[in-house]
Amino acid sequence: MIYLLLSILSSTAIFVIFKLFNKYNINTLQAIVVNYFTAFTCGLLLNKGEIVPSEILKTDWFIGAFILGFLFIAIFNVMALTAQKNGLSVASVASKMSVVIPVAFGIYVFKESIGAQKIIGILLALIAVYLTSIKPKDDAVLTKSLHLPILLFFGSGIIDTSINYFAPDDKIPLFSATIFAIAAVIGVLTLSFKAIVKKSYFKLKAIPLGIALGIVNYCSIHFILLALRIDHFESSTIFTVNNVAIVALTTLVGLMLFREQISKQNWIGIIVAMISILLVTLRNGN
Repeated sequence: MIYLLLSILSSTAIFVIFKLFNKYNINTLQAIVVNYFTAFTCGLLLNKGEIVPSEILKTDWFIGAFILGFLFIAIFNVMALTAQKNGLSVASVASKMSVVIPVAFGIYVFKESIGAQKIIGILLALIAVYLTSIKPKDDAVLTKSLHLPILLFFGSGIIDTSINYFAPDDKIPLFSATIFAIAAVIGVLTLSFKAIVKKSYFKLKAIPLGIALGIVNYCSIHFILLALRIDHFESSTIFTVNNVAIVALTTLVGLMLFREQISKQNWIGIIVAMISILLVTLRNGN
């Protein structure tokens, strides 16, 4: 379970870095592009063996990696728009409740186990995500621009499902590097367009936090893929624990590091999250 723990910690670190973007007035898109180049570099450094671009194009997983690279940056923008139009709570709930998609996929396609205890654990996880994500003073408006949280829900779920489905067991660093390289190229094209049309130019202060984000972003993908390949643990269990733990831990980190307010609902959500993790993991171990 060490890989799963490292993935959860890495994803929580992403939250911390995003908070620092606001503190230091960092252009988010610029830092995101730096992040993709950094994550791409991490994949290359961890890859074992020779890298032949022409051979990558012929692999079974290249099309999947290409689609994921596009989805990575597209869904990020959808998440930003959802937060702006519908509120942070709606964006958080929509992205994390999408865990039902990879869970359902694992049960239906991979014929993973299902039982009363596991179903209760998954349902409690969804309740925990909702309770923990609702923040005081967050003007959540679900009915406005309803298509955005719907797109975010399905987009996030498709990303999690596709990463697990397409990733080759023996080429995880190269697969991840390919995804991030494609996202980086799309990001550069977007920044170039903004520079030409909107006169929005790149600022060097986006580089340090962009690099930090890239490292933890790569780790979050790398370790969740390694966790998904652990014997005796099913993808439906891994995704449930991963998502609900990230939401609970980021809430606690927000309290400790950024003095964010945590309501009674949030505390109940954290407790429910721990119960759901116990139910799902204990069921998996039986």
